[in-house]
Amino acid sequence: MKKQDLGVALYLLAAVVMLIVPINSTLLDVLLAFNIAIAFTILFVTMFVKEVLDMSFFPTILLFTTIFRIALNISSTRLILTTGDPGNVVATFGGFVGGGDLVIGIVVFIILLIVQFVVINKGSERVAEVTARFTLDAMPGKQMAIDADLNTGAITDAQAKERRQKLQDEASFFGSMDGAVKYVKGDAVAGLIITGVNIVGGIVMGVIRQNMEFGAALDKYTILTIGDGLVSQIPSLLISLSTGILVTKGSKEADFGTVLVKQMFGLPKVLYMVGGVITVLGIITPLSNLIFIPMGAIFIVCGRMVANTIETAEIEAQVDSDEESAEEIRRPENVNSLLQVDPIELEFGYGIIPLADVNQGGDLLDRVVMIRRQIALELGTVVPIIRLRDNIQLNPNQYIIKIKGIQVSEGEILFDHYMAMNPGFVEEEISGIPTFEPSFHLPAIWITENQRERAESVGYTVVDPPSIIATHLTEIIRQYLADLLTRQDVQNLVNNVKESNPSLVEELVPKLLGLGDIQKVLQNLLKEGISVRDLVTIFETLADHAATTRDTDILTEYVRQSLKRAISNKYFPINETTSVVTLDPKLEQEIMGSVKQTEQGAYLTLDPDKTKDIMASVEVEVGKLEKLGKNPIVITSPIVRMYFKRLTEDYYKDLVVVSYNEIDTSVELQSVGMVTA
Repeated sequence: MKKQDLGVALYLLAAVVMLIVPINSTLLDVLLAFNIAIAFTILFVTMFVKEVLDMSFFPTILLFTTIFRIALNISSTRLILTTGDPGNVVATFGGFVGGGDLVIGIVVFIILLIVQFVVINKGSERVAEVTARFTLDAMPGKQMAIDADLNTGAITDAQAKERRQKLQDEASFFGSMDGAVKYVKGDAVAGLIITGVNIVGGIVMGVIRQNMEFGAALDKYTILTIGDGLVSQIPSLLISLSTGILVTKGSKEADFGTVLVKQMFGLPKVLYMVGGVITVLGIITPLSNLIFIPMGAIFIVCGRMVANTIETAEIEAQVDSDEESAEEIRRPENVNSLLQVDPIELEFGYGIIPLADVNQGGDLLDRVVMIRRQIALELGTVVPIIRLRDNIQLNPNQYIIKIKGIQVSEGEILFDHYMAMNPGFVEEEISGIPTFEPSFHLPAIWITENQRERAESVGYTVVDPPSIIATHLTEIIRQYLADLLTRQDVQNLVNNVKESNPSLVEELVPKLLGLGDIQKVLQNLLKEGISVRDLVTIFETLADHAATTRDTDILTEYVRQSLKRAISNKYFPINETTSVVTLDPKLEQEIMGSVKQTEQGAYLTLDPDKTKDIMASVEVEVGKLEKLGKNPIVITSPIVRMYFKRLTEDYYKDLVVVSYNEIDTSVELQSVGMVTA
């Protein structure tokens, strides 16, 4: 038998023996002292354990300590009634703790019983009951979470087994605690009954057996009985308190005392307020100045000390963070971070830093947030995080825009100037530094703050530097948004639709189309500036036609036709005749005749000279629209639209090509020319 097992067996055996065999007062003193030591041990252990399962045998401990305490109570009762001398411990508790007075002893004893029975035991019992109920109710969900982690490979079989066992142990523990708390509750009731019996029995023994007067017998035996009750109930109170601490313990990561003190006294302003209130009470009220004013000063000083500690900790944390960052950079093997490519980057010289620094009044970060919101509302997709960083290799006033790590555009601004642009009808000239607007490469001039009001008054469009950068960044994002749309982004969009239209998504993905196919369709739409916000209509159209073709270009045309109201609203103003250019039917036939179908898709095989003639005709006809101040729009038949767009996109990126089936019936058109070859 192990020594630990033998010790537990002797502990229980001693309790059983004390119930049967009388013991002398000296041995009783030793056992009572040992009982008090055990109670303090249990209290401090429950304070400092990390998890409740570290005390998984606590219900059994409650049972053992309860039976041992009752055995001690019976042994002390036997000595009180037989000899009137229960030993030093009982006499000391009755005389010292009870004040040597009958009334005081009874009052203290009753107060201890009320605190233990009504406050601690009742609360611990309720907490244990509720915790057990919630633990059992949460078990199925926790089991499913463990299974999900196991299926995804987040944990191993051994870890899953360990978690399941821990879950079962928690359920068993709180279920046992729900019943074990009643041991202590019953012990308190038993202690009250035993005390009453002891008082009556002691008086009878003193008057009848020892021929004492009633008053003397009452005084002697009541004080001894109260001492016996106190020496039993104080350890019982400590164990009840331990029970409450264990079932209400919230922190698993830190010691009880550390967390408690930090939560109570961790805010300097609270200590300042408390110190101020206590000090004021000591000054303006009859309360003792010698107590309240020094105590208020102590709270204020402690608040200052806590504030200094917090400031020091923040500085140390910052230093540690800087050191860790520097250490990470110095590590030769740390190249993983270099492999990551940011989708969108805005790098700028040190002269532009004030525009991005909030502490210096810069609002460029807020504008970037607004850009992402604007694109989401306008085109229906989420723009990736835009990374802003300074680059000392650039000119002070220069900035560059990168898409997936590759520079795609750049610009230069003057920090303390404004850009003034002539909208075309202003004849008066103002002095400034000639430049070009970076987004659309329009001629402009840099003017000072003093010239701004005059420039606006004569009709110039005046823009501040942050707006220039924001506009440029917005146009670049619109231009490359299709390239930025990843499969994960498409999956997120599909998940959003699935919440409100689960049957539609289940029909489409992955039975008819995969994520890659949907991605290509959405990219085709975004390339031409068509919003994909109405995903329900897009998905329904794809579901209708995916059974007959999986060609993403053809599917895109079907989707465009289903979005004709949105396309018409984008390009054709309501209640206004729109000037457009049409395509010669003969040219349409030639284009369709040159289309070659392959497994990888369709492509054009037009003669280079023919292509050159077509582009020349497009230039002439588009020039007519530009002279009228209209957007360059070409109308084609549905079957030709995507091929003609593909033919012209390398020459005229801003050319809008729309088929007749993509125009709402309420739109009024006027043809000002025809593209021929």
